[in-house]
Amino acid sequence: MQYIGRLDRKIYSCVASDIVTDEVIITDERIQHIRERHPGDYERYYGYLTQIVENPNYILEANKSKSALLLKAFEENGKKYKIILCLKTSTDPDEYKNSIISFQKVEDRRYIRYTNSEKVLYRRE
Repeated sequence: MQYIGRLDRKIYSCVASDIVTDEVIITDERIQHIRERHPGDYERYYGYLTQIVENPNYILEANKSKSALLLKAFEENGKKYKIILCLKTSTDPDEYKNSIISFQKVEDRRYIRYTNSEKVLYRRE
């Protein structure tokens, strides 16, 4: 398990109102999943995880409750990323944490499609 950073509970309250902790982690199992499904992305872009979680451009509704799809575009390099984040709420066991489920770089067209076709819960102004 690796510590990624802290989320702003006020921003993420658009996903779940009873978020218990602001700590965000990624498990070894999820790292392996990302390496298998999106070869090279984890190693190349790991350094962006904290910035994406702490400062997303968009938080979109995900297909599971207490989960969110985060989008972040970086102006300095023009790259865009997607994270699926599962939030720990008061109904979860004590040992649970806010955790990254998946992470990948996305192309411009897909990034735009997400922002146009998914329900936007939060948009950075």
